[in-house]
Amino acid sequence: MAQGVIDVHSHIITPEFLSALESEGRLMDEGFPLPTYDAEAHLRWMDEAGVQTSVLTLAAPQPKAHPLTSSPKGKGEACGEKSVIRLCNEEAAKLKHEHPGRFLFCAALPLPDVDAAICEAIYALDTLKADGIKLATNVQGLYLGAPELDTLFAVLNERRAVVILHPHRPEPVNRQVMQQTPLAMQEYLSETTRAVSNMISRNVLARYNNIKVVVPHCGAYLPLAIPRMKSLVPVMQANKMVGDIDWGANLSALYYDLAGAHSPEVIRMMLTITTPDHLLYGSDYPYVAPQVLTHSLQRMQHYLTTEPDLAPYKEMILHKNAEWLFGMSKTKPAYDTDNGKMICRLAEIEVYPEFLSEYLKYANEVDRQSVEREPGVICLFPMQSAEDSTQIRILEIYASEEAYQSHIKTEHFLRYKQGTLHMVKRLNLPAMQPLDPEVMKLIFKKQR
Repeated sequence: MAQGVIDVHSHIITPEFLSALESEGRLMDEGFPLPTYDAEAHLRWMDEAGVQTSVLTLAAPQPKAHPLTSSPKGKGEACGEKSVIRLCNEEAAKLKHEHPGRFLFCAALPLPDVDAAICEAIYALDTLKADGIKLATNVQGLYLGAPELDTLFAVLNERRAVVILHPHRPEPVNRQVMQQTPLAMQEYLSETTRAVSNMISRNVLARYNNIKVVVPHCGAYLPLAIPRMKSLVPVMQANKMVGDIDWGANLSALYYDLAGAHSPEVIRMMLTITTPDHLLYGSDYPYVAPQVLTHSLQRMQHYLTTEPDLAPYKEMILHKNAEWLFGMSKTKPAYDTDNGKMICRLAEIEVYPEFLSEYLKYANEVDRQSVEREPGVICLFPMQSAEDSTQIRILEIYASEEAYQSHIKTEHFLRYKQGTLHMVKRLNLPAMQPLDPEVMKLIFKKQR
C-alpha cells in the first residue's frame, strides 16, 4: 500500500445530508437519485483497486444552511451551531480519525451565507483538521468569482487551503432539458468552466495565491475555453468589461482530477494548459459502480505505462502529485523538462478530404511560424503522401521537453489545434527514439 493510488475525487453521503434534502424536497435537485454510501464498502473497493487514500467531499446538492438549533442572530448558521453541514463535516472527520491514512476530507461550507461559511471554514480547518475545503461552482446563484466571496477567499488564503471544486446545478435551469440531457453529461462541464473562468476574469487565484484549486472531471471544457478566453480578453478590455488578467498566476493555482472520461488523448489535451505535476487521479466514488471504477483505473495504469510520452508521469498522476498537494510528502514532484535530449516525433495525421486544402493552409502557417519564432523548435516539416493526399506526416524535432511544452502553449499552435479539430479524422503521435543521438546533433551543425 506504500505506493497506493491517491483518489482526490470521492463523495461522502451521510444520513443527515439525505434527511435534510428529503425534508426540503430536494433529493432530485441534480436530476438523478443520490447513491448510497457506506464507508466499509468504500474501503473494500479501495483495497481491491489498490487505492491507498481517498479524499472525501460532500455530494451535490448543497443543503440549506439552516441550523439544527435556533439561531439568535436570525440569519444562517451562527458560529458553533450544529447545522447539517457541520454534522457532515464532523462525520467525515470521524472517518478520517477511525481509518488513519485511508481517508482525507475537504469540508463543505454553508454558502451562500458568507459569514457562516467563514466560521465553518475556520472551525473545519483549525479544529476538525480538514485537509481542505470543498466549494460548489454556485450555491443559489452565487458563483465562485463573485466579489461577495472575497472575504472567504482571504481566510482560505491565510490558511493556504486546498480547495476542491465540484459542479452543482446551475441557476436557473430548464428542467425538461435537464431530464433529456442529464447535468452530469454536459452542464456539469459547463458549470465548472463557467466558475473557473469567472474566477480568472477577476484574478481571484492570482490575488489569493496561497490557495490551490482542484478542478474536477478532466478540466471540463477549460482546454478549449482558455485559448478562446485569451483571444476575447482584448475585446472585453476595450469595452471595459475586465481589467488585466494575470494568466500565469491564475493557471498555476489550478490542479485537475481525471475523474470521468480520461484517456491518453484527454491528458495530452490537458497538457496544453497545465503541466504533469498538476494532474491527479479521481474516481467519483460512489457515483460509478465499483467494478467499472476498477477497470477504469486499470486502463489508466496501462496507458500510463505503455504510452511513451505519458509514462514518465505515471507515479506523479497516480499518487505523488496528491501526496505533495495534501501535505503527505514534503517533496514537490519534479518532471524532466530539459534533459539535454532532443525530442523526435513523426505525427501521423489523416484529414477529411473536404477539409484538405484548408488544413494544409493551417499546417503550413503553424509550421513556419513555429520554426521562425521558437528557438526550441528545430524542425516542423509537413509531408503529404503521394498515394493518398489526405495522409499527412509531420517530422517534429524539439530541442528538449521544455521546448515542446512551451510550443504547445503558443498562440499559433493553439490557433492551429482549435481550428483543425473538426478536420482531422485520425491522429497518432508515436514517440521516436533516435538510434544515435550524437549523429542528430551533427546534422544540425552542418552548413547548407
